[in-house]
Amino acid sequence: MTHYQQILKIQTSGKSLLKITSKVQAVVTESGIQKGICTVFVRHTSASLLIQENADPDVLRDLENFFAKLVPEDSQRYFHNTEGPDDMPAHIRSALTQTCEQIPIAGGRLLLGTWQGIYLWEHRQQGHLREVVIHVAGE
Repeated sequence: MTHYQQILKIQTSGKSLLKITSKVQAVVTESGIQKGICTVFVRHTSASLLIQENADPDVLRDLENFFAKLVPEDSQRYFHNTEGPDDMPAHIRSALTQTCEQIPIAGGRLLLGTWQGIYLWEHRQQGHLREVVIHVAGE
């Protein structure tokens, strides 16, 4: 079994969902692995990963609106506010979503569904340089 790993550095522009599917696929292609598994892991506690609808942007907008209502940015609600009123809500949003996703590989391609894309979800108001580890294992 072969293993290949790369860290992607992705600059976010503040709270948003960034589609990273093509970046992840490029790493899989570069690995030369034809059949196996791709693990995607974000190395932060205020950002997360999501596999979600890739065709209709309203889905992403609705998700963002839902999480804004579910976890409001209100400094009166939280003890932890050293880094600003959006920090603790970002940690909660990250805890409610995923920091790691696994996608099967066949024929050197990610086996995502037709309407699925991989997204890095920035939960902070300001942009950050995020690190996403891509680990590909297989043959």
